[in-house]
Amino acid sequence: MHPDQISNNKIRQVFMLAVIIILSAIILYNLSDFLPSLLGAITLYIISRSWNFKLVEEKGWKPWVAALVIILICLVIIVIPTYFTIEVLVNKISDAKAYTESITQFFEKIETYIRAKTGFEILSGGNLEKITGFATQASTAILNTTVNMISVIVGMFFILYFMLTKGRLFERILTSISPLKKANDQKIGEKFRKMVIANAVGIPVVALGQAIIAVIGYFIFGAPSPLLLFILTFIGSMIPIVGAAIIYVPVGLFMLASGDTFGGLGVLGFGFIIVGLVDNIFRFTFLKKLENIHPLNTVFGIILGLKIFGFLGLIFGPILVSITILLMQIYGDEFSEEIEDSPNDIVLPESETPLQSKIDIDI
Repeated sequence: MHPDQISNNKIRQVFMLAVIIILSAIILYNLSDFLPSLLGAITLYIISRSWNFKLVEEKGWKPWVAALVIILICLVIIVIPTYFTIEVLVNKISDAKAYTESITQFFEKIETYIRAKTGFEILSGGNLEKITGFATQASTAILNTTVNMISVIVGMFFILYFMLTKGRLFERILTSISPLKKANDQKIGEKFRKMVIANAVGIPVVALGQAIIAVIGYFIFGAPSPLLLFILTFIGSMIPIVGAAIIYVPVGLFMLASGDTFGGLGVLGFGFIIVGLVDNIFRFTFLKKLENIHPLNTVFGIILGLKIFGFLGLIFGPILVSITILLMQIYGDEFSEEIEDSPNDIVLPESETPLQSKIDIDI
């Protein structure tokens, strides 16, 4: 065979790869509505995997019984509070016209107060319209998520049930179809587990801690609608860099602009000192034990997630971005022609457990 000629084996390989990519794209495109359910099921599977295997393999429970118990626990701990949160938001923003007018008046009062005190025009007419438009779009996303919430939850638990009852088989299938080296399968499984737990458990727990502390300050200093502010602070705390300040700063300024100097300064001081201290404590203790995710991953993940998944994108968006970056790293590690262990190689974290002798994904 001529040295420049492409071998028949490579042609067949490229052809099969092209067919697989095309068929996978067709399947994903037509099942895109089930993507939030699939991501939710995978997330819950990773979180509950060790419990499931402990109940089935150590305690001797029947797989279907263990799966139903785990699903019931997930309903009580995750789904019901989430549904309640969204229900409160929907009740507050169901009247779109009144909601938009309230948001506009809220920021107009803040802008008037800042201009009167500093002489600077922080919010011009155009910027005010952009802020109002963004709030309206976010509200629409929340409403759309509520409409689809039941179908997403049903689909999520339907998929999760079969994942849990056939856990080992599910993982062996994933490993068998993976084109990667077994060592990289091990790395991607461990990395994926840490990222999912950090995004789906770590970030919401930190946000909930800040929201609970913040709502105490809202009650003490007489902030309007403290329950609504609690929910908004919980959501805002998930946004990196700005965090909960995106809520308590405008609220404090609004109270100052409304003539409540003590309450406004109290909310601002309580937010910057107490809520900020809680944020630092959580991040240097709880989150430090989990995967260290770059803030930009979270920022772009939230933006992407809100567009694709609506309200659920706060969790699934950062996971999707992190997994994409991880696959790029794995690709470089798998197919790079660089000398092994060169300084330019991307080094992935080693798994904490040795490679298993059986085919399995270590997550």
